[in-house]
Amino acid sequence: MDSMRRFNSINEYNAFNNNETKHPLVSVVDLSKADPRRGSQMYFGFYIVFLKEVKCGDLVYGRNTYDYQEGTLVLMAPGQVAGINSNNEYYQPKGYALVFHPDLIHGTSLGKRIHEYSFFGYQSNEALHLSERERNIVLDCFSKIDYELERGVDKHSKRLIVSNIELFLDYSVRFYERQFITRDHVLQGVIERFEKLLNDFFSSGKPQTIGLPSVAYCADELNLSANYFGDLVKKETGKTAQEYIQFKLIDLAKEKIFDGDKTVNQVALELGFKYPQHFSRLFKKRVGKTPQEYRLMN
Repeated sequence: MDSMRRFNSINEYNAFNNNETKHPLVSVVDLSKADPRRGSQMYFGFYIVFLKEVKCGDLVYGRNTYDYQEGTLVLMAPGQVAGINSNNEYYQPKGYALVFHPDLIHGTSLGKRIHEYSFFGYQSNEALHLSERERNIVLDCFSKIDYELERGVDKHSKRLIVSNIELFLDYSVRFYERQFITRDHVLQGVIERFEKLLNDFFSSGKPQTIGLPSVAYCADELNLSANYFGDLVKKETGKTAQEYIQFKLIDLAKEKIFDGDKTVNQVALELGFKYPQHFSRLFKKRVGKTPQEYRLMN
């Protein structure tokens, strides 16, 4: 890929793709207007959503590669870097990009909720694959936003534009929930691999050397982003990934506590707790009794 291109403003990205800037903080970009180009890495200082409609190479995000085919949707937050690997060949971009600056949504209901849309942190093999009907819904939301931009700014513009962005994001939540169910061939076995990962971790010396396994650590070991992994675990088990780890931890702790040759502090250190009092506090929160009380009652 070519060297990094940096886009800090909506106008810069519009100019790169030969699109007119109708509003300094938001744009629906028709990528087919762009000149043919080779793959490059790109930094974005704003939210960006790609709706891809042509095969143009692999989308590289960080050290991972998106599961990025025709008719897929990719959503990224400000400060992220992505790029197309076109094997040094020129390609004609096709599709649409919705771009909006954080300043657009400050003080709005969307600004307060934007952190809830965890898919902005998804990475490799986690793009949203749309059905034709879903794609039409997305394009309809984009069309309504573009309609407001074509009209020019009035007292209703911002509210209507932000409302349609929020509507689009809420539809994306629904579409992702559908994908968790319909793409079992991609996601199959993640929970089983998570369980094995935890078993292997606690049966090794890792707890004593690196401490407790974090959600980010587990997601990385399973080649998933932390957000996507967390959403998947919640969907499949009803528990957050952190709750699942703690459940496993307490289950192991209950077994170890019955080893009369070990103190509670030793059990805590074996499990990866840096401070034994943190172990005792978590154990009581989950079990209702301290480790010592639990040991004495059995």
